Amino acid sequence: MSFKILTLNNIAIAGLRRLPRDRYEVASEIGHPDAIMVRSADMHSMGIADSVKAIARAGAGVNNIPLEAMTRRGIPVFNAPGANANAVKELVIAGLLLGARNICQGWNYVRELEGDDAAVSKLVEAGKKKYAGFELPGRTLGVVGLGAIGGEVANAALGLGMKAIGFDPQLTVQRAWQLSSGIKQATTLDHLFSQSNFVTLHVPLNDATRNLVNAERLALMKPGGILLNFARGGIVDDDAVLKALDAGHLAAYVSDFPNNKIRKHPKVTALPHLGASTGEAEENCAAMVADNLREFLENGNIRHSVNFPEAVMPRTEGQRITISNLNVPNMVGQISTRLAEAGVNIVDLLNKSRGEIAYTLVDVEGEVPEATLQQVAGIEGVLNMRVV
Repeated sequence: MSFKILTLNNIAIAGLRRLPRDRYEVASEIGHPDAIMVRSADMHSMGIADSVKAIARAGAGVNNIPLEAMTRRGIPVFNAPGANANAVKELVIAGLLLGARNICQGWNYVRELEGDDAAVSKLVEAGKKKYAGFELPGRTLGVVGLGAIGGEVANAALGLGMKAIGFDPQLTVQRAWQLSSGIKQATTLDHLFSQSNFVTLHVPLNDATRNLVNAERLALMKPGGILLNFARGGIVDDDAVLKALDAGHLAAYVSDFPNNKIRKHPKVTALPHLGASTGEAEENCAAMVADNLREFLENGNIRHSVNFPEAVMPRTEGQRITISNLNVPNMVGQISTRLAEAGVNIVDLLNKSRGEIAYTLVDVEGEVPEATLQQVAGIEGVLNMRVV
């Protein structure tokens, strides 16, 4: 069996090499693709072929993908959590220093000076007081979201001599083991803001996080605080930030998501979405999603999907049926009954759910008759089915 992969952006060669050329045809223009690999291309307005079985985002955020529509079609969307964590962590550390030491503002001041060396030297000495900053040790960094990136940022802050406090109501045991014991736990977001000199954001943009940083929470921060946003633009209320900056309560805002409202403010350091823009991060992300996409297409296993449950079952002899379905009662029973009626023996079965969606893997002896496969596909609530 061979597969066709449509690429919507330039995907790092390190990832494409994970897809063997004897089994995969990869191109930016291809008919009836089995899967799509994408980085930042906006897929909301494009037609997605009926042949598509999966979408792989070579990065963390999936705002550029019509996630709900794909879920309704039974199509898993994969991403690469943690693959770009070090790149973003390093930029956050740079952001701490940019904000605390007024580096960009001072750099702009020097670039605009005029005169000979003696005149410039005099102006430098006269102007440097305007850009005096402060040091990081002893200051408290509040980390909103302790996933792959936030966890590394919190750990790094301790290494810089800072205190760290984190908030993440969905923190997993696996992530918790990766956190330093020196990181304090905030009971609420308001608690975190009230304790912090710096706040850095590492959560996805959704209805629950939109305008998470608002005027009320900024007012809780210690005077002269610094806000860093390397997550998504909509998480921050820009108007509230500008008011806090103008009032002097907030000393600086470092954002990787510039817009015309904030980018020219003298206390804003706006970067062109550089968080994961390193060669290493692009290669890591591409390799991770290529591996997970291949595992799904060839074996039906799901790892690191943002809309489907984790579902991994070792292969056995015979056919494997993969079924995307609504998470409703008696679905597994109906599937088993259809197979039993056709005299098909089930060797192994795995059923996992995530909210309203479920995913079922069924290994059977021999081959399932086409008519039986059609009966399974026709069960009410089945969104997608294939044989691998």
